[in-house]
Amino acid sequence: MADASLFAIFMDGVFLKNFLVVQFLGLCSFVGVTKDVKSATGMSGAVVFVIAMSAIASYVLYTFILVPLKLEYLNTIAFIIVIAALVQLVEFILHRHVPALYRSLGIYLPLISTNCAVLGAVLINVLNEYDFLQSVTFGIAAGVGYTVAMLIMASIRERSNVLYVPKAVGRGVTYAFFIALIMSMSFANYFKVIPL
Repeated sequence: MADASLFAIFMDGVFLKNFLVVQFLGLCSFVGVTKDVKSATGMSGAVVFVIAMSAIASYVLYTFILVPLKLEYLNTIAFIIVIAALVQLVEFILHRHVPALYRSLGIYLPLISTNCAVLGAVLINVLNEYDFLQSVTFGIAAGVGYTVAMLIMASIRERSNVLYVPKAVGRGVTYAFFIALIMSMSFANYFKVIPL
């Protein structure tokens, strides 16, 4: 897969392999933070930064340390350590410079460390044997796809606070998963070609 174009990799990360609504990774923040657009935007920005920086750091770590030392089997542990360090950096920056956003994200900000979407992005880079530029492109695309899904979900949930929602659909987490189901159907298989 190393010969894929950067545009194809980007579209793949945003739509076809969208971590939230196609692969269902990272649903904790998807359901918990999307009650309003402002929190969803802040969380998305943090995740884009962490995924992009994780892609860079993980590529360097894997290519120049783990592979030459024949320690590839330690990649998951090494990647988790890199992701946790980056999340601590983001948490420190937000706490210091944007305390309101830091408080609104609450427990979900440190949970980026255990967000399987971030780990999934760096593992897909290794699995597909992407080079440095492809890894960074896929990392950014995964973050953009995360942001798109988060903002759509937050917009729908925020708007539904002033609209009538049938009792059969429910409220809270039930309603969030109902929206996620509809979004998933719109993202999945939309590029499939129907043979004539």
